[in-house]
Amino acid sequence: MTVPFATSSRSSVGLEWELMLADTATGDLIPRAPEVLEALEEDSTLERYTVTGELLTNTIELTSGIGDTVAAAVDDIGDAIAAVRTFTDPHGIDLLCAGSHPFAQWYHQTVTDKTRYHKLIERTQWWGRNMMIWGIHVHVGVEDVNKVFPIINALAVYLPHLQALSASSPFWAGERTGYASNRALVFQQLPTAGLPWPLRDWREFEGYLDDMVRTGVMEDASEVRWDIRPAPRWGTIEVRACDGMSTLPELAAIAALVQVLVERFSRLIDEGHRLETIPPWFVRENKWRAARYGLDARLIVDRNGTQRPVADHLRETLAEVGDIAVELRCAREIAGIETILTEGASYARQLAVADAADGDLREVVRHLVGEFRSGPTLREHLAALGH
Repeated sequence: MTVPFATSSRSSVGLEWELMLADTATGDLIPRAPEVLEALEEDSTLERYTVTGELLTNTIELTSGIGDTVAAAVDDIGDAIAAVRTFTDPHGIDLLCAGSHPFAQWYHQTVTDKTRYHKLIERTQWWGRNMMIWGIHVHVGVEDVNKVFPIINALAVYLPHLQALSASSPFWAGERTGYASNRALVFQQLPTAGLPWPLRDWREFEGYLDDMVRTGVMEDASEVRWDIRPAPRWGTIEVRACDGMSTLPELAAIAALVQVLVERFSRLIDEGHRLETIPPWFVRENKWRAARYGLDARLIVDRNGTQRPVADHLRETLAEVGDIAVELRCAREIAGIETILTEGASYARQLAVADAADGDLREVVRHLVGEFRSGPTLREHLAALGH
């Protein structure tokens, strides 16, 4: 099977952000995405952003245009939120984002009426119906198809860092899970989801797709649901490992880190270097550690089995890529990583709210709604930095 990889601008950025729709009075999820989409369809046809449906009717997805910078892509998302609020605010619908809803139950949710979704549920049954998960996807343009899998394999070393920073699903169906990111472990139960296979090059990827299509596992490359995957249609590498983020500055920080890492690896390839990887068994262990412990995880960071606290390794990495961030005009956005490290990721904030409210998870929902609504826009956040 020949799979063309589209032409894209090097290190360009595109973002996808999945949002929950909740009842303002109860905080529970509500199946009103079809109404939201119908109301916005006519007015958004000429915009850079899109607002679309997802597997469940309690979810909408916002997608940016292609940005030369992270700020441009995040601005698109901000514009999309403003448009969505013109319908949701007057109709008693709250917007929020996290990797999971604190107390919603899967059997109360409805599936979007599309053939692809019905086929997914028919095949996956209980696990498919349990996919009450929300995340962000970061696309970064790659100009040469021969770079795609070397970069994906090198990025796998940093998947747990991204997962820990974004971890926001400590509750599941009303239970405290003990995990920072329960979403990470639920999502990998779907066929073709989870960690990428350590393929060496595009030819091996085409062979993988040929095997999967020939045996009826999938219809095309869009059904590859790895934590990092190539997106042939767009000419990008797409990072899908992250839980949903609660605010635009946090979204921008994660996007900037992904953009800078991809560019760093691309430059190393240009200079003739072989990109460093770690064995897949270390990659798998790191994913579990990040899901369980979040920013308190100790990760295996090289082939020798060296273990480092995730926060320490992140700070070292940020120091190494600072010049690239300046060149890509995302230095202020990537500085938000330090804010997450010092002030805590969403999972920690949610747990603190639950503890203060004697375990009342409705208060956690109110907290998430409040963070999403009153959290600064990226423009306001950067203005407050005084730069």
